Amino acid sequence: MDGKLKRLIWSNIIVLTILIWAVVGCVQSDGVGNTISPAKKLKPRDSVLTLKVGDKAPDFSLPSLAGLRIPLSEYLVNKNVVISFIPAAWTPVCSAQWPIYNHAQEIFKKNDTMLLGIAVDNSPSLLSWTKNMCSVDKSLWFPVLSDFYPHGAVAQKYGVLRSDGLSERALFVIDKKGIIRYIDVHDINEYPPLENLVKELEKLNN
Repeated sequence: MDGKLKRLIWSNIIVLTILIWAVVGCVQSDGVGNTISPAKKLKPRDSVLTLKVGDKAPDFSLPSLAGLRIPLSEYLVNKNVVISFIPAAWTPVCSAQWPIYNHAQEIFKKNDTMLLGIAVDNSPSLLSWTKNMCSVDKSLWFPVLSDFYPHGAVAQKYGVLRSDGLSERALFVIDKKGIIRYIDVHDINEYPPLENLVKELEKLNN
């Protein structure tokens, strides 16, 4: 069995394990699950995607929950970057999506990739939410950034800000040269399949 096949099998095992955890552990959590707002039908509708695969990713600088301003350029060159835009804190799908990435940390690490989570909520709300996201997880390994003021400025720059003030649920995969390699503007009521993201990350090494 060659090394490439072994890596593929190992990645699939990790993905399957994480997805099982998401269904059994996070979605049924007694913590944040009892306090978040119920899911509504909020499909992508009126944002205008301004970027395409092959474009240079616009730089930005946003405050993290640690109180530091983090620019995208801080990670590029040395790391690939995945930007995960989520619509709003304290909502069910968002509360399931990021913990899945928390358990997929080794996949990101193996593919030399940093994840940046971005939400249009203010920092205090994001801090409270992430601390109570799941009974299994008390912290996230990746920076969570607040795009609150000017409201949704980065989401708008990337073309994923909705007219209702939320951002779309979207993923941008950016290589070390700062070039966008993959975009997924997803149904706002479903999180993007992890297996699709893993495939795109593995392409960065080819």
